[in-house]
Amino acid sequence: MVVTRGLAVRQDVTLTPDPRRVIIKLFVPGEDAAVVRTRARALIDRVARLGDEETGRLLRDTFDRFGARHRDLAGTFHHHYDLVRHRAARARDLSPTSRLLVGAYFSHEYAVEAAALCNPSMVAHPDQTELGTGQLRVAVSLRQVGEGHVSSIGFATAVIGPGRQLTVADRSGPLAVGQRVGVRHRRDLLVAGLAEEDCDNEVAATVLDALPEWYDEATFERVLANLPPDLLSRSTGLGTLEQLRRTNAGSYATAFPTDTALHQRVLWPATPAESNGMEDARFVRFVDESGPVYRATYTAYDGRSIATRALVSSDLRRFEMTPMRGPGARNKGIALFPRTVGGRHLALCRADGETIGLTTLDSDNRWQAPAPLHAPGESWELIQVGNCGSPIETDAGWLVLTHGVGPMRRYAIGALLLDLHRPERVVAHLPGVLLAPDEDDRDGYVPNVVYSCGALVHGGELWVPYGASDARVGFATVSVPALLSAMVQAPPPVTATDELGGAG
Repeated sequence: MVVTRGLAVRQDVTLTPDPRRVIIKLFVPGEDAAVVRTRARALIDRVARLGDEETGRLLRDTFDRFGARHRDLAGTFHHHYDLVRHRAARARDLSPTSRLLVGAYFSHEYAVEAAALCNPSMVAHPDQTELGTGQLRVAVSLRQVGEGHVSSIGFATAVIGPGRQLTVADRSGPLAVGQRVGVRHRRDLLVAGLAEEDCDNEVAATVLDALPEWYDEATFERVLANLPPDLLSRSTGLGTLEQLRRTNAGSYATAFPTDTALHQRVLWPATPAESNGMEDARFVRFVDESGPVYRATYTAYDGRSIATRALVSSDLRRFEMTPMRGPGARNKGIALFPRTVGGRHLALCRADGETIGLTTLDSDNRWQAPAPLHAPGESWELIQVGNCGSPIETDAGWLVLTHGVGPMRRYAIGALLLDLHRPERVVAHLPGVLLAPDEDDRDGYVPNVVYSCGALVHGGELWVPYGASDARVGFATVSVPALLSAMVQAPPPVTATDELGGAG
């Protein structure tokens, strides 16, 4: 069933937060108190004093209660025991059963989307087998928010078509958090990161000169270990080493077991910069001469500041994360183009916090100062504007979904059309909004919001997944020809002189 309200057609299929979707996190008693005082040693001592019969009974009961909800529960308990065993006075005397039970006491469940589910993007799924005529399997990325407002990236799988048919696959089953794997680092990313942090001294220069274009962790540490002592003795030596390691650690890779389904995979914060969340992933299927690959941008949040990150994956199972550098990457909401344009890697951005701009990646891997495309102008977008995901290529031009913020912080979705060969030029815009919160959308964790992080075109229809007030995820469609015909020619760009009322 579909519901029509204006140009966009809403589906009656929705995704809502499911508190049964849980992962296991390390739990250290006392570390969540106002005054931190770890109670780990005392807890391990108490577990060690339990009799063998009681230890076995408690462990069996724990597996009975939680075993079906998680993958490899015993392996997780072993890992958590290894993380805290230094607190055990006589760790070698603990039986294997006691060690597992210690691991259980230092674990807790975390419902990844108990607070909110929102801000989806949609791309073609890596698996297009066993589909009927006119169908496309899609991967839907989701911002999922749990206790403490910590965001992670989750997924759903759906089939769209033929026409406006939509089927979302079941999302049940134990979740898996990606595990860190080896990654090849890029020297130019390290150079860009140090330049952004104004780190330019003899220690940094010596390290950069010794590193190859691509390097692994072992090579990086070997270069650091071989630094001349007279450089390390300088007043900036130890501080620069710390900064080098911190900047280098911003790039990492994570992977999931091959037997996990896409909807069971959770991209969980893995660096200090992400510690309070990975927000608003904008996925796109990028194609160049080497073939298709999935790319995305997301916002890393550490509880105080934000930073823009990029990820790349060939199969949505292994992901490589890297920082984005340069003046064009200094705010939220960067969206990558699905291919190069005129040999340039381009992205939409909002570097000034309120205007949609176009930024270009330079030869030093830095996103350059953006050219403005669209500023707040209509009544529904006077607070700020931004994109709702990557541009979509059509014969008429690059179709860009936008979001605008109006009175009472009400978010709505609009549209622009950019020149196909010169995306710096806006050729048309949709007068008014494409999708706005109605009575069914306005109530939720963040009221009065509809927001998308990426749509796609299939069968002549634009499919727009959207978050509705962070309470649920909905889906809407609009005919691409109808949308394009509803657009009007964009006015000439306003110059600074025009805005000031003329020279003199």
